[in-house]
Amino acid sequence: MSPAVTVPAAELTERFSRAGGPGGQGVNTTDSRVELSFDLARSAALPAHLRERALSRLSSRLAGGVLTVVASEHRSQLRNREAALERLRDLLRDAIAPAPPSRRATRPTRGSQRRRLDGKRRRGDVKRLRRSTDD
Repeated sequence: MSPAVTVPAAELTERFSRAGGPGGQGVNTTDSRVELSFDLARSAALPAHLRERALSRLSSRLAGGVLTVVASEHRSQLRNREAALERLRDLLRDAIAPAPPSRRATRPTRGSQRRRLDGKRRRGDVKRLRRSTDD
């Protein structure tokens, strides 16, 4: 996930099932779909403050404090496992990232205000000149 935080493999749960989609005759016999679950609420891998941040940011994706990621786009179980791990890694990395600094409000410069008003005036002149003069 990050250099400071790693999730041990023992805290991850994998389930395999048959995936739909392409695969020919093998699609009905191989369990290539992967569901990767991580119990975020009870994990000891994350410090308390990072766990709380992740729980609040991922609250819509959690079911009972468990984050589940599904991958079934590849025909091979191994590639689906790698895709699911990558998705979980990206989700957790984004969830524990610190909030970006808040935007400092600034006023537009005098030159930018003048350019904006000059553009509006020019556009108004163009429209005024397009009008018919005979009433």
